[in-house]
Amino acid sequence: MERTQGSWLRPALAGAAAGLVNGFFGGGGGMVLVPLLAGWCGLGQRKAFASSVAIILPLCILSAAIYLFRGGVDFSAALPYLVGGLIGGLLGGKLFQHINMVWLRRLFALLLLYGGVKALFF
Repeated sequence: MERTQGSWLRPALAGAAAGLVNGFFGGGGGMVLVPLLAGWCGLGQRKAFASSVAIILPLCILSAAIYLFRGGVDFSAALPYLVGGLIGGLLGGKLFQHINMVWLRRLFALLLLYGGVKALFF
């Protein structure tokens, strides 16, 4: 899809919001990005989920590098999460095409709700 100069504004702002959230919290940019890609930028739900992963990867690498250089990364504590995350990511990527979009949206909404409640009260 070819973009005109003006059509880059919404995607760039969506990416900026995801980067800001990633920078503040060390992750979570995809939580902001998926709804923006689907609703505001006009991507289909399935493409929004998949595209957010591709967009978040470099943002996470950048955030991790910043935290690393500032001394905020404990590799020994992070390793088990990395191993589990790799396994979960592989499994999720394989199951993604087989999950009904309605259920995928509901699961995403529950994840957002859980994160919001957890952030407010714990």
